[in-house]
Amino acid sequence: MATIVFATSSPLITTVRIPRRRFSVFSAANSKLPEISRTYHHSSLEVIGGGTDRFLPALKDSLVKPYNACPLTGFNRHVETIYAAFYRSVPSGRLRRECLRTKDDGSVALDWVAGDDGYLSPESPILILLPGLTGGSQDSYVRHMLLRARSNKWRCVVFNSRGCGDSPVTTPQFYSDSFLGDICEVIAHVGDKFPNANLYAAGWSLGGNILVNYLGQESHNCPLTAAVSLCNPFDLVIADEDFHKGFNNVYDKALSRSLRRIFSKHSLLFEDIGGEFNIPLAANAETLRDFAEGVTRVSFGFKSVDEYYSKSSSSKVIKHVRIPLLCIQAANDPIAPERGIPRDDIKANPNCMLIVTPRGGHLGWVAGEEAPNGAPWTDPVVMQFLQFVESRETISGERSFEDVQQILV
Repeated sequence: MATIVFATSSPLITTVRIPRRRFSVFSAANSKLPEISRTYHHSSLEVIGGGTDRFLPALKDSLVKPYNACPLTGFNRHVETIYAAFYRSVPSGRLRRECLRTKDDGSVALDWVAGDDGYLSPESPILILLPGLTGGSQDSYVRHMLLRARSNKWRCVVFNSRGCGDSPVTTPQFYSDSFLGDICEVIAHVGDKFPNANLYAAGWSLGGNILVNYLGQESHNCPLTAAVSLCNPFDLVIADEDFHKGFNNVYDKALSRSLRRIFSKHSLLFEDIGGEFNIPLAANAETLRDFAEGVTRVSFGFKSVDEYYSKSSSSKVIKHVRIPLLCIQAANDPIAPERGIPRDDIKANPNCMLIVTPRGGHLGWVAGEEAPNGAPWTDPVVMQFLQFVESRETISGERSFEDVQQILV
């Protein structure tokens, strides 16, 4: 597996307010679009959403083909999930790290592809990547997306949450599904560095849940042009219920072990914190609920873990999303259950489209031309969607984002 090389870290930077910017929208926003033929996608895929008429034609090259899971892994969702996690190739490449100091004195790490500033123009579109729980720029699915986006002349940056991807932790607070302060500051910072570029984001698993929560909360002020959510658990209450069933306990223990490792590196920050925190419980957490009870729900002001999960579920806010959003899920995902997908709200939102594959596991999708060890089946679909949005004509450069959102909605 390839080794990630980081360039010298840059000084800590304070974020600034997002300026009003130019952006891409759909040239067909004011025109009536024809009814979409079912031939635009194969029957093995579920494709729904209020935005399907606009987005589906751009994806037909990928979606008219059947979803054929790799026989080596596709027979079992757990085999596919584990195979992708341990055996998928990790593309090499140099990343340049920028440490961003947040308003509350916390820190996150932004990993940019090294050399992009000399290779790409300041107007090149930017893709911000949000990995899953405890994930970072070292993960194979992130690295494959970096490679694909860069090959299409997009500038990419990975947003490593506090403690993830060796991101520094400078305060007694980590991250959560409900905390949007860091993503707000990261997007503002990236937008300030490249004020003439359109901003996009893609998030996996917990990163997808945080991203959709952000899109819903910032619906009228969102500076992103479009976004993609992959294997999003959506309803955390349902996801938590399934996490304690059968083989899923293996994932629960593995993820809690990863959280313990991150926590142990920074435990001294929590030594004298007091209050309702249960530091021994978090330090020895056997489940994600243990860690949430010991640290997370207290840090973010929830009375219980159940309240934290309920109020942090992005299924509650997807109806408020006002920019193009593609959601991709696997029907057999063991960690992001299909029954948690907010289908009715996605159907009712003219900005959303959902693709559900029959197989794929969690962060797997071992299918397509590069299976079994190459990029996930989702990567070309994600890139086609983003390229389609970016390629649309720009309505009068001085128009505000809010004005055009009213047209789209």
